[in-house]
Amino acid sequence: MITVPRSLDDILSRSDELADRFESYDPGPDDRDTVSPRTALWLAATRRTNAERDLADAVVTARRAGLSWKEVGAAVGTSGEAARQRYGKHAAS
Repeated sequence: MITVPRSLDDILSRSDELADRFESYDPGPDDRDTVSPRTALWLAATRRTNAERDLADAVVTARRAGLSWKEVGAAVGTSGEAARQRYGKHAAS
């Protein structure tokens, strides 16, 4: 049975045990159901933000490597002009 620490002193005295428990935790498929809709929304938005940042970085790298806006647009599923308008501020033209 897991006992929950009741005081700050209890938490501090058990900090290594608690850290080990957090680090070794491997969520199972049923654990997804325990995430609140608000948390799930926040996590999804965070993943999208990170993906957009990664994509902008990849566009910068691609442009520096000499890819045209047409090629960039094709890779991201849009026209070259739309890609330039969206990512041009991040990448050298």
